[in-house]
Amino acid sequence: MLRLASEIRDNGVVVVSVADTGTGIGPQDIERIFHPLSTTKADGMGMGLSICRSIVEGHGGQMSVGANKPEGTIFEFTLPGDLTL
Repeated sequence: MLRLASEIRDNGVVVVSVADTGTGIGPQDIERIFHPLSTTKADGMGMGLSICRSIVEGHGGQMSVGANKPEGTIFEFTLPGDLTL
């Protein structure tokens, strides 16, 4: 199952999360998942999440990953509420 959510916190920060109930990401991969050229796929380039994080941080936000209890993974990014594109 895949769950998408968004909210605006009291401080005006916009939070977007994407969670699944799959097998999850191992602790050894959590540490390096956003590093360029880091991949767990045989044919992966390891650039996608690194590029995503750079874009989010370039707009004053943050991107993170963690366990979605009791199973799966949750990715979350935040952006300032006063962001203009």
